[in-house]
Formats: sequence, structure tokens, C-alpha cells
Amino acid sequence: MIDGLRPYRAMKDSGVDWLGEVPVHWDVRRLGQFGTFSKGNGGNKEDEVSAGIPCIRYGDLYTTHQHFILNSRSFVSSDVAKEYTPLRFGDVLFAASGETVEEIGKSAVNLLRSEACCGGDVILFRSKREVEPRYMGYATDCLPAAEQKATMGRGITVIHIYADQLKRLSLALPPLPEQTAIVRFLDHADRRIGRYIRAKEKLIALLEEQKQVMVHEAVTGRIDFRTGKPYPAYKPSGIEWLGQVPAHWQVVRNGRLFTQRNEIGFAGLPILEVSLRTGVRVRDLENSGRKQIMSDRNMYKRAVKGDIAYNMMRMWQGAVGTAPVDGLVSPAYVVAKPLAGTESRYFSALFQTPAYMSEVDKFSRGIVKDRNRLYWEDFKQMPTPCPKPSEQVLIADAIDKGLATIDERIHLAERQIDLFREYRTRLIADVVTGKLDVREAAAALPEKLDDQDVVEGNFAEPDGRDQVDTGHSRRTDFPAAREEMIA
Repeated sequence: MIDGLRPYRAMKDSGVDWLGEVPVHWDVRRLGQFGTFSKGNGGNKEDEVSAGIPCIRYGDLYTTHQHFILNSRSFVSSDVAKEYTPLRFGDVLFAASGETVEEIGKSAVNLLRSEACCGGDVILFRSKREVEPRYMGYATDCLPAAEQKATMGRGITVIHIYADQLKRLSLALPPLPEQTAIVRFLDHADRRIGRYIRAKEKLIALLEEQKQVMVHEAVTGRIDFRTGKPYPAYKPSGIEWLGQVPAHWQVVRNGRLFTQRNEIGFAGLPILEVSLRTGVRVRDLENSGRKQIMSDRNMYKRAVKGDIAYNMMRMWQGAVGTAPVDGLVSPAYVVAKPLAGTESRYFSALFQTPAYMSEVDKFSRGIVKDRNRLYWEDFKQMPTPCPKPSEQVLIADAIDKGLATIDERIHLAERQIDLFREYRTRLIADVVTGKLDVREAAAALPEKLDDQDVVEGNFAEPDGRDQVDTGHSRRTDFPAAREEMIA
């Protein structure tokens, strides 16, 4: 599909640094030169109903819509909609506030044919010139447009952008038939790239499920990791969720495996945090509440390398793990010191299985479910399957090795997804700024674009060796990704 794409033959200086050269027959216009701006008005989320008039809020431009508004996440009643700003097909909506300069002014074009409205903190652009709406969706939210909007953002805690600034946003505008051809090409390319990404996301989900199954079978004795088969003999565990365990295993309470470590006053150690199902890691203080943590540091508990730490309120969701180094954990955590013959890696893996997390939920106490806490006194009473110490180590080693292999595949798939997303960003930027001529490619596409034209997942694998240049050069230099797009 993109094989043979070439630059336009004749180019001219656009006069805009972010656009560079554009085809000689294209116009370069600021939004204020061919359209009008207005400010969105409306209430808040309390106005929302399950069905009614589609309502686009500024947050949706960051979380829900990419380039186009094809549906709505929220609705308001007909009466309430009168208090909001009405939308027309083809209106471009910009988010007037955000958290970062890089994303300020995130935009999408309204492609809803039905009545619709938008809430406050949205800036609405309406073109007075005949343009292809989908082209505007791509052009106003591509990388060169985002770079321009970033220079307009103002603020520190909350970043704002205003209509007077957006009037200066420059776009490259080809003739209308060419806009239609560009949209046809980009829609087709986006569908193919999206299909590939979804296939990789599905693969990642299956691999994550495989990790859970592998760990569950290993730590509950369903499978003997040494043979890949069940153990020769089993016995009832006496625990409903656990069922049978290998005949040579014991079932003991956690109080026989761990003792509580409740030591404070080690202010020189690094801060550790427990994340959901990802274990314990050193916390990045530069990006997470450094001032508050530093002031409370003397209240933090010491955790020695190999201790198990868990979040009392979130262990039922998997917030538990083994300390990788000596460090400090929040007072909201419990630190369990393993006794002799207790391999903490085995029990950490066990505690993160969905079955054990469900049991933790039963032992937790509180008035509101989501605020229940698993105190040490309750944790130490929980019954737990317990292989022999040497077997605990072997199982933990096998789990570490198995997870490392699966994680390597997951990381490769994630890297491939990143490459294709970056490639899509670059491709859109190259096409809407006239660096690639797609007219012939668009004309060669079938009249009816079929999303089944690509066999799901049937692509050459990008190996990640090609680095992405995110500077102002507009070269399409993703060889691995580009090969995937050749029809």
C-alpha cells in the first residue's frame, strides 16, 4: 500500500518551521483565516444521563477520541442540552486545559450526524471554507500541530490554551479532492495498523493469562514443575479454595512462616512501594510526592531484602511482594519477616494469585469493602500451602525463569506496538504536511475498503533495531514498520 510513495515534485517553503516545505499547489493558512472560534459552555457530570443528546467533554478529547468523534461517552437530556454549546458536523473541538504542555489543545473533529453538544473548557472551531472534515481531524491533531500548540500552552499546575492562540495554528491545506484522497489513504493505513496493534494486544493478554495459570499451578501443587505433570499423590488440604495438595505438602498458618517486622527510624534507606501484582520496587521520589514522603520518612517501616511487604488495604488486589533491597515502606504496609525455612519468593507468588487474593478479601476487616484492611493479626491466621523448604526454592526459581521467558515475549510485543504507534504518528504527519504524495496509492485502493484485507497478526515482526527520530525531520524511516504496510 505504501510501496512506491514518493515526495511531491515541486515544493515551496511554507514559512512555518513546524511544517517545513509543502507542495507548491497547497495553501498554508492559520485557522483564524478561514474559520471562527467559540467557547464551549455547559454544566458538569451531574447532568449526565444514560441516554439522550451526545455530550463531548474536554476530558474525552484526551481519553476517548483520537482525531475523530464518532460516538459519545456521555449524554444529557434534551432540556439540559439547551444550556450546552450545540455542535455541527465538521466542528473541531480543542481541549482548553490539560496537565502537560505537550498534550495541550488535544483535538478531534465532530463526525456525529445527530444532534450533539459540548461542555465547558472546550474551544470550538468552525470552518468557513469547504474542507474535508476527516482531513481536519488528522491535520489539527498531527505531530506538527501538537508542536505548535505546545508553544501556546500557559500555566504550571494546569496548562491552558485560548482561542486567540489557536487562531495562529497553521495547517497545510491541499485542494479539496486531494484532501479526500489523503483521508482515504490514511483511513486505510490506520485500519491496518490498528488491526496489527489489536492482534498484539490480544497476544499480550493471553501471555498475561498464561503467567497467572503457570504461577497458580506451581504454587498450589497442581503441576510438578519438574515433570510438567501432576504430583503422584494428593491429599485434602482442608481449605475450600485450595482443594487437594500434594501428599507431602503441609498446610500451615502464616504465623508459622513469618513474624512481623515493625521497625522505624532508618531514615537513610530508599523508599519502597508495593504496586498491584507487580511486586515491590524502589519508588521514584522525583515524580511522586517527594516533599510529603521526606517529611514523613521517620514514620516509615524498615523492610529488609527478602521480607514480604503488603498494603493492608490493597493486598486483596495483589499489592504484595518481596523487598528487592533494604528500604522503607509506608506505615500503611505490613512487613512480614520470613522465618527459617521460608522462601519469600514462593509465598509472594502465592499471595498474588487470584484465588489467594479472594481469600485475603474474606480475612480483611472494615466497614466499606473497598476500604477493608488485612491486619497482621488476621494475616498470620490465614492457612497457606507449604512445600518443603528446598522445594519452595526450586518452585520459586522455576517461576522466575518461566515468568522471565513470558515477560520477554510481552516486552517484545509492547515494543512492536510502540513502533507501530510511532510509525502511524509519523505517517500522518508526513502525509498531511505534503512530504509524501499518496494520490496514486489512494486511487489504487479498492472501492469498498474491507477491514479483512489484512490477516490478523500475519505481519513480519519489527525487531525494534531502528530508532525513532522524533525531531523536526519528516523522514519516514521506520524500515521494519514500513515493510508491514506494503501491500
